[in-house]
Amino acid sequence: MEKIREPVVSGYFYPSGKAHLLRMLESFIDRNASKEKVIGAVCPHAGYIYSGKTAGLTYSKIEIPEIVIILGPNHTGYGEPYSVSNHDKWLTPLGEVPVDKDLAEKFVKKSRYLQFDEIAHLREHSIEVQVPFLQVLKSNFKIVPITLLGYVDNPAWYEIGEIIAEVIKESKKECLIIASSDMTHYEPYKIAEEKDKYVIEAICQLDEDEVIKRIEERDVSMCGYAPVIVLIVASKLLGGEKGELIYYTTSAETSKDYSEVVGYAGIVIK
Repeated sequence: MEKIREPVVSGYFYPSGKAHLLRMLESFIDRNASKEKVIGAVCPHAGYIYSGKTAGLTYSKIEIPEIVIILGPNHTGYGEPYSVSNHDKWLTPLGEVPVDKDLAEKFVKKSRYLQFDEIAHLREHSIEVQVPFLQVLKSNFKIVPITLLGYVDNPAWYEIGEIIAEVIKESKKECLIIASSDMTHYEPYKIAEEKDKYVIEAICQLDEDEVIKRIEERDVSMCGYAPVIVLIVASKLLGGEKGELIYYTTSAETSKDYSEVVGYAGIVIK
């Protein structure tokens, strides 16, 4: 029997009705944007009313390939710390997306850290919210969902990034790596923007050590630092030369509350 990963934030982070969800996604996506092949991207994962525009504008510029590896932080703390989804398919209101079991198995086999686990994925939203954007832009694709838990300066991130790049090269498949992350959480607008721009600069330079240094130096409450560090390490091994900020905003754009904001950045790596 197939293992289906059911949606857990449908009707909460995004609409649960297919028609409503499609209308919302279309309002964020720029159908006229010129697309290009990129190695990876950083995309936010908040409720769509807050971060949907940033994610939509970022995905609009990407030529989505046949396989998308989605790296997300593990907010729940459940399950294995470095967890590859062992589901067969992921379900959203827009339908099912198959998991690329072949790539998933290779990641687990080659890595000292990555393990198959479904518990880490059951209640986690950071990967789920990326999937409808991919579905609306691409009809046939597979995903490899991976959640990451752990402290910012963790040697596991380097190894996982190296393994992902190695497996992609060996597979000779067209892959996109998505790092799911929001930026600064619940700080005044000016402070959040300043901190986020400081970290975004290091991300665009593809300098993972500098990213870690700046997060620690300014105490930046960015939840997806692990996915971003893994993405940078893998991207450089796959020929990545630079990151480009597509769009940055904060929750204040929607809430109008500038006293406590969350930052959202969309970045592509070429």
